[in-house]
Amino acid sequence: MGQYYNPKRKASWNYGGDRWKLSRSKIDLFKSCPRCFYIDNKLGTKRVPGYPLQLNKAVDHQLKREFDAYRAKDEQHPLQKEYGIDARPVAHEDLNEWRENFEGVKYLHKPTNLLISGAIDDLWINDEGENIVVDYKATAKDEPITELNEEWHEGYKRQMEVYQWLLRQNGLKVSDTGYFVYCTGKYDQEAFDKKIEFDVNLIPFKGDDSWIEATIRDIKKCLDSDNLPDSEQDCDYCAYWYTREEHENQTTEGPSPSVPLNEKKNEGTLF
Repeated sequence: MGQYYNPKRKASWNYGGDRWKLSRSKIDLFKSCPRCFYIDNKLGTKRVPGYPLQLNKAVDHQLKREFDAYRAKDEQHPLQKEYGIDARPVAHEDLNEWRENFEGVKYLHKPTNLLISGAIDDLWINDEGENIVVDYKATAKDEPITELNEEWHEGYKRQMEVYQWLLRQNGLKVSDTGYFVYCTGKYDQEAFDKKIEFDVNLIPFKGDDSWIEATIRDIKKCLDSDNLPDSEQDCDYCAYWYTREEHENQTTEGPSPSVPLNEKKNEGTLF
């Protein structure tokens, strides 16, 4: 992990005022925990990430190649036909840039002068001329994923809504309904034979981007402040560090009273 994780980001990536790039993932980090967001993007110490999921990247790459083949022919993909969806992959001239990490769909939010960005996986269009945001997901479970009903799926939903909002700010007519192409690796294959088979399900989601405008303004206020914001009550990262700090204080300074997270978080110290 040492070679993979460097806690200090480039100074130029830290918040520095006008036209600072606020990515979709940074928005989600703020929603997850304002304190972690501030330490990451204002003070320059990143959260410890998970390892890159290379298998997920491979599935993402293969799905893009497959849908692009039907995009070139201006035809429906078999999955769209299977689910009876009035849609086909759209050949938008900016799609390659919109898909690229660190580029994506961009919009300068004038009230805050923050440059909002997010890289989409795919874009479809229906006969009414509505653009449809599509996101690819991959996992491995005993049962295929057919609905977004887990707590951690809330981040996926926010992700979709940010993409829909960004495309609308760029002047596109966007359907409220987006789709997740969810690939679930099968555990019950009779033999491995150097391949993994997937159940592929198309999961519709009706987005609501009404929360985004206020959140961007809250992020701007957070970044302009000189005070550490509170931790989110359910933040596992903060809970770990507060507990670790208690252990270290007991070891180096003798016993200290236990302080609940919802009290400790308001002290305004950097852990």
